[in-house]
Amino acid sequence: MSLFYPTLLLCLYGFFSNLRPSEPFLTAYLMGPDKNLTETQVVSEIYPIWTYSYLVLLFPIFLATDYLRYKPVLVLQATSFVVTYAMLWKTNGIAAMQLLEFFFGLATASDVAYYSYIYSVVEPAQYQKVTSYCRSITLFGSAAGSLMGQLLLSVAKVQLLHLVIVTLASAALAFVAPWFLPMPNRSLFFHKSSGVAEGRMESAEDSENKEPLNRQEVFMRSNSSEAGSHSSGFVEVLRGLFHDFVQCYKCRPLLAWSLWWALATCGYFQIINYAQALWENVRPSQDYEIYNGYVETLSTLFGALAALLVGCLPVSWALWGELVLCALSLLMAACVFVMDTLENIWLCYSSYILFRTVYMLLITVATFQIATSLSMHRYALVFGVNTFVALVLQTLLTVVVVDSVGLGLDIYTQFLIYGSYFVVISVIFLLAGLYKLASGRRSKGNSLAEGSESPPVVQALVDGMQ
Repeated sequence: MSLFYPTLLLCLYGFFSNLRPSEPFLTAYLMGPDKNLTETQVVSEIYPIWTYSYLVLLFPIFLATDYLRYKPVLVLQATSFVVTYAMLWKTNGIAAMQLLEFFFGLATASDVAYYSYIYSVVEPAQYQKVTSYCRSITLFGSAAGSLMGQLLLSVAKVQLLHLVIVTLASAALAFVAPWFLPMPNRSLFFHKSSGVAEGRMESAEDSENKEPLNRQEVFMRSNSSEAGSHSSGFVEVLRGLFHDFVQCYKCRPLLAWSLWWALATCGYFQIINYAQALWENVRPSQDYEIYNGYVETLSTLFGALAALLVGCLPVSWALWGELVLCALSLLMAACVFVMDTLENIWLCYSSYILFRTVYMLLITVATFQIATSLSMHRYALVFGVNTFVALVLQTLLTVVVVDSVGLGLDIYTQFLIYGSYFVVISVIFLLAGLYKLASGRRSKGNSLAEGSESPPVVQALVDGMQ
């Protein structure tokens, strides 16, 4: 019952908070007769506020989530969703839409509470199971919302305003669930539980992981428990986080995957944020029927399928990871260039679906590669840091390319830059992959050379290890 009850509530909350029929048609709604905003106002003055808000709020929300033990931040997120869609329904003008984007940024930054709450109320043996439940239900809710929006628009012929009302109703249903969640007694950083059971758990985790990161972490946390510190002070938590940060990113494989995570997520956010504006130029919603809902549904489902198939791919990620990242980043760049240059809505839709599918595939691999060498404690830190770096890069890109205070480029030029951005990512990992292969061959050659001068018994041992 202790597992079933919070998991059920979280799944209900995740489903209804992501059931947003209006999401695929947001740009069309803002530029349509309901809000009557121009493309420049939507793209250059309103949408960038989400990026800035997300960046500014991410770290404070990260700390507040742990300090307040998740549930209050979940309630805050649910409230933010309701405020966002109520404003989208009732308010008008640029200032109101910018404030709306701020609340949506607050809700997005609070996702950390949703994905970390469950780890504080269930046993570690159940982590994988409940994580799959929570992540799957959010993807299903997103796909169902997009499909519902398209069917209501194309079949029932409802107005875009009615899709916003349905989304608000879904957010209101989601708002109820967090209030009934049990309040956790522990958290990762500020409220650490102590005792023999936890010590056994960490020892078991350490025995399964051969990375020195985990061993050092267990040593540090056991010292903390011996000192009798039940709730860490703010300064001590920051000091511990900084120490963990330094230790984590000394690991070269983790640094490589984290670098791709941050770079690619920055570009991914830009594409999904402004794809509707590009489609609106290729096929204006005022003149033609649009199918954004079907596209979002398919891209979400294909992305989820790609994530599920990761474990079946016969790839040695430790050896070929950088070159695979290079090749698939280049494929993502090609998708963006197709969307930008051919000006065919069906090619735009198809390229967008392929782009999101490849990203979901690679981000799942990156998540797995990083998580295998870290405990949950440090994984939360690395996830937060990678997302923060992605948002910093996205903010710089938004200020220079999108925002009216910067260059304020037209949507086609923006996507040309985004495509070039993924080409740069591809080149970075091509060089990294070639360097890794060359270093591996050189090291193997040196080992063989040294082994040839060794006594026969030592040489036999070296050959056996190879």
